[in-house]
Amino acid sequence: MKGSAIFSSLNSLLRDVCRVYFTLIKVMVPALIIVKFLDEIGGTEWLGHVLAPLMQYVGLPGEMALVWAAAMVTNLYTGMVVFFDVSSGSNLTVAQVTVIGSMILVAHALPVESAVSKMAGVRWRVTLPLRIIGSFILGIITHLTYQWGDWKQKPAEMIWKPETSDTSLSAWALDQVGVLITVFFVIAALMIMLRAFRLLGVEKLMHWLLSPVLKLLTIGKEATNITIIGITLGLSFGAGLLVEEARSGAISRRDIFLSVCFLCLCHSLIEDTLLILLLGADLAGILWGRLVFSLVVIAILARLIKPSDMNPQLSANG
Repeated sequence: MKGSAIFSSLNSLLRDVCRVYFTLIKVMVPALIIVKFLDEIGGTEWLGHVLAPLMQYVGLPGEMALVWAAAMVTNLYTGMVVFFDVSSGSNLTVAQVTVIGSMILVAHALPVESAVSKMAGVRWRVTLPLRIIGSFILGIITHLTYQWGDWKQKPAEMIWKPETSDTSLSAWALDQVGVLITVFFVIAALMIMLRAFRLLGVEKLMHWLLSPVLKLLTIGKEATNITIIGITLGLSFGAGLLVEEARSGAISRRDIFLSVCFLCLCHSLIEDTLLILLLGADLAGILWGRLVFSLVVIAILARLIKPSDMNPQLSANG
């Protein structure tokens, strides 16, 4: 009887993992193809030219707009490669690298991650302005802060150099297949972890530890675990699991909206932060600066949105 119960639990877990995985795949694959197409036809360069005049407001040379554009259209890694190419001979300071680093940490992989956010129920018209405008405002604040205190004005030292890689279409396709396979195993591990947290009582401990932050953001405790996953591992995983939890009716529509908006501004705190550190940025600016900025923005947003303003049903169209 016990063996049958274990088999039934494992079977249920596998079905849940597959459901979340294929829901993500249906969104991610078309978005990845569109992103590749836009990059191939010069969309990134065009966007860089459009954004170049804004760089003066964040204390950066105009060519840094191409870094911001590359990260927004494609992903953080591409933004880092472009940064390596265009920053040679620029003699950027630690403060300047921190500014552009903070900006691309907030706004990167917008087509893919906005598609995942839409799947969770938050529309493009919310996530795109939130991340792009939020990225620019954070850049201004970071620039003015370092300028005011005359902090971190020494030349930045980059301790990372991109490896030469195959840029062919077939190589890109193989890379994406590898990523999508990895996503399956990550989702499986996360869902096992979430169930283990509930069984072991870790979930209640996390709720208690984070209660001050949750109160500030007025996010219900039911969304705590998923928000933590998004903060530490990334928006795609956090939003993907939010969809599963939302369909179970465990999380309110308002909590989903606020959680996704928070993850849009502040996600993958560990990996992404370490990557930008390799470019020579200041840890305080790219970690604590982004975290505080995100908390303040979502706290303000939470007080502007009343529970009665939110449709209680999760809509596929957001």
